[in-house]
Amino acid sequence: MSVHLVKHQPGVIGVLDLQGGVHEHLEHLERLGLPYKRVKQVSDFADLIGLIIPGGESTCLARLLTIFDLKDVILHHYHRGMKIWGTCAGAILLADKIVGDQSCLRLIDIAIERNSFGSQLDSFTTEARVPAVSDQTIPLIFIRAPKILSAGKDVKVLLQMDDYIAAAENDGILVTVFHPELTGCLAFHRYFGLKCGLDLAVENVSAGNQDWKNVSWMKLARIAS
Repeated sequence: MSVHLVKHQPGVIGVLDLQGGVHEHLEHLERLGLPYKRVKQVSDFADLIGLIIPGGESTCLARLLTIFDLKDVILHHYHRGMKIWGTCAGAILLADKIVGDQSCLRLIDIAIERNSFGSQLDSFTTEARVPAVSDQTIPLIFIRAPKILSAGKDVKVLLQMDDYIAAAENDGILVTVFHPELTGCLAFHRYFGLKCGLDLAVENVSAGNQDWKNVSWMKLARIAS
């Protein structure tokens, strides 16, 4: 695999570093050669062209956004052009409607239901083709995943599975109810980089990346923010 970023491309993709699967996303961005950083406070948003809100516990993340006064900051930078990708819990925070609960950021017209597949024991793996993202089959990991039950007319459905939507987007937002960062696949991280306007030159990016070791991200846990 050969991946590089065209030089002098401005802007950074941030990963919200409050709770959840932060390091795994950072490692995938690093593998693609994308500029990245952890995001914890207001000043971290200044140069962001994209923000990933990782999987974790959505209620906890929503409370932390309030505690650290980041909700309005995220909304401000979104409206000035920053793209946002929410995975699993991140998708819940971005949804306009949450079944049985209050919504948080309300940046994409979807209705979503928490823990739609059951408990942790009902987590599963599968694979699917997502033509807008990759011409290869993509591995998918669902962990206490939500389901997107419906989408508004301005929302593009990227992946429909059985009776629910698993991935969708509008002009500024990408949501996935599964965890691309837990597989070796770089396809969704590359797709988000392109959505952010990064000029990626990519050759032979394999959707499977069979040589990837899922412990390789742990080195990033030792890097100071």
